Amino acid sequence: MKIKLLLPFVAIALSANIHAQNLTMSLNPEKIEYPKSVKSNTIDTYFNQKVEDPYRWLEDDLSDETKNWVQQQNIVTQNYLQRIPIRNQIREKIEQLWNYEKFSAPFKEGKYTYYFKNNGLQNQSVLYRFVDENEEHEVFLDPNKFSNDGTSSLGGMEFSKDGSLVAFQISEGGSDWRKVIVWNTQTKTIVDDTLKDIKFSGISWLGNSGFYYSSYDKPKNGSELSAKTSEHKVYFHEIGNKQSQDKLVFGGEKNPRRYISADITENGDFLILSAANSTTGNELYVQDLRIKNAPIQVLVNNFSNSHTVVLSIGDTLFIQTNLGAPNRKLVKISCKNLDMKTAKTVIPEADMPLNVSTGAGKFFAVYLKDAVSYVEQFTTQGKKEYVVELPGKGTVSGFGGKWNEKELFFSFTNYLYPSSIFKYSPENKEYSLYKKPNIEFNPEEYVSYQVFYTSKDGTKVPMMITHKKGLVKNGQNPTILYGYGGFNISLTPSFSPATAAWLSLGGIYAVANLRGGGEYGKKWHDAGTKMKKQNVFDDFIAAAEYLIQDSLTNSGKLAISGGSNGGLLVGACMTQRPELFAVALPAVGVLDMLRYHTFTAGAGWAYDYGTAEDSKEMFEYLKAYSPLHNLMPNVKYPATLVFTADHDDRVVPAHSFKFAARLQEVNSTTTPTLIRIDTKAGHGAGKPTSMLMDEHADRFAFSLFNMGIFKIK
Repeated sequence: MKIKLLLPFVAIALSANIHAQNLTMSLNPEKIEYPKSVKSNTIDTYFNQKVEDPYRWLEDDLSDETKNWVQQQNIVTQNYLQRIPIRNQIREKIEQLWNYEKFSAPFKEGKYTYYFKNNGLQNQSVLYRFVDENEEHEVFLDPNKFSNDGTSSLGGMEFSKDGSLVAFQISEGGSDWRKVIVWNTQTKTIVDDTLKDIKFSGISWLGNSGFYYSSYDKPKNGSELSAKTSEHKVYFHEIGNKQSQDKLVFGGEKNPRRYISADITENGDFLILSAANSTTGNELYVQDLRIKNAPIQVLVNNFSNSHTVVLSIGDTLFIQTNLGAPNRKLVKISCKNLDMKTAKTVIPEADMPLNVSTGAGKFFAVYLKDAVSYVEQFTTQGKKEYVVELPGKGTVSGFGGKWNEKELFFSFTNYLYPSSIFKYSPENKEYSLYKKPNIEFNPEEYVSYQVFYTSKDGTKVPMMITHKKGLVKNGQNPTILYGYGGFNISLTPSFSPATAAWLSLGGIYAVANLRGGGEYGKKWHDAGTKMKKQNVFDDFIAAAEYLIQDSLTNSGKLAISGGSNGGLLVGACMTQRPELFAVALPAVGVLDMLRYHTFTAGAGWAYDYGTAEDSKEMFEYLKAYSPLHNLMPNVKYPATLVFTADHDDRVVPAHSFKFAARLQEVNSTTTPTLIRIDTKAGHGAGKPTSMLMDEHADRFAFSLFNMGIFKIK
């Protein structure tokens, strides 16, 4: 079973009992003295157009010059943040709300039932297990022991079918490069060679004999954290052998693909290989493991659509696909005729995006209905049996498990409802509360509601707005507007202790479901890609304007926040409409749109972005919104705090480094332009609790202070 880890809460939020004052205040009345960023004469040429890149040297994360620059920037930033009077009070408030027990749903492996638990402030969640729930529960694996400072984390794990072996991945310092350790689950001892240099990989066991995994060759020249990776490879590792003896199964020079995954169906009958060159669209290959030395056969030979095998029964493969169904459908084919043209529909496409889960002999259609969950239960013949009445409007995960189980678990959450776990019987069509967190937060004191606002081109866009009941619409409420808008990813309601603190003390938290995301299926996604990417920024700007027009806030009390592709969103909007926002908080952002594809696996993002080499038209379009290339002198930009991390090998920190250097260069006012660079941290996954709380405290102290709010209760 593939384990979804209980990750720390990362929703953007603010916490403080806030009181604005009609005065201006600055930590530094004079202009901040930023570290010197030397400019080079680096020039690139695209379609006979010259583009300067004076901070190219900051792309070299191995150089002493870059390391010194990082150190000096952090000194300036921390000096500013630590002098904000309310910063420590905010940090204390966040910790107070964060400190409660958090659980994952339980899952069975062999004779044991496992679950993750975090006592409240542990840096990493701990894996427990039991045989009898009423007897003692033992610690099985404690990732807090991977490192002294909590910066090494559990990056995924999978048990063999009988539960006697487990392979788990360890990420060090937040890097996507990982190592894999194999344990005997009874003795909790290492039984095999430790595999190293594994990246973007799942683990899929073939009985107890070994498992499939994926990786790239480690870069021979340059930094492993920034060098380009392109040829993914699937290997089979036989227990007892050295990693150097592992057999190449697919990929590499013969079948060059950027991303390849290997999965064995639950019944062990088929190996499924999914291959892709971008984050959207994939090929499928199938090997019948019931036949000795069976060939790997092609099922889908193009990247035009996305397909996932969710189950096999006998000779039948059940596949979720968007082929001819932009919102996705579930189909079935026979392994004796591997042709998608022969597929028969099991669950048809609906007017809502579909994701299929399996367990307890049933299919569960988990839909998104205006960005909230809606669940239906189906038989394997495609008969709809039941609509699951959820505890409220929010987000569910789960409704999956082993095919022969009788009971399943699911979790439910929204912006006001801490993630709670429910036990569900598909046969009886009933569920009951299994675990509910004990937190000092009363959701009855708040409201969370959805609005639909109009974007620049007339498109209706949904947004969730959450705040305390009785909030006065006087245009003076500090507000954080959060967005993403890319890669078919949907922003659905989820609880965060930091958000809870902000709400309890009078703040507004707004989340816009922008085009480019997956909230309304493939058409919604495609409407925010390539030459339509500006739609995403227009949607976000329109969300800000709605909040102001509805008298919830004003430009002087509005912060915009987003990470990764959301960091691009913030960077683009603050350069296009700098007067609209008081504070900009771009985190681990894609900020250099002309060179993003030259680092690590960035070329795989071309479905969403296009690249500067595609055409003159694409180059000009990218340059027109690229945040780095649209920072201009004599413009008053919002107070900006850029977030990144030295081990981010997903969106390399050079994006943020160059953006911050350029913004400091053109900044002609006392408005702060700072960059906060975490060390021994990556793109976000596995970041320890202590580091997350510090990050939230700095984010919110900076925001409040630059909104003119200097006191809290």
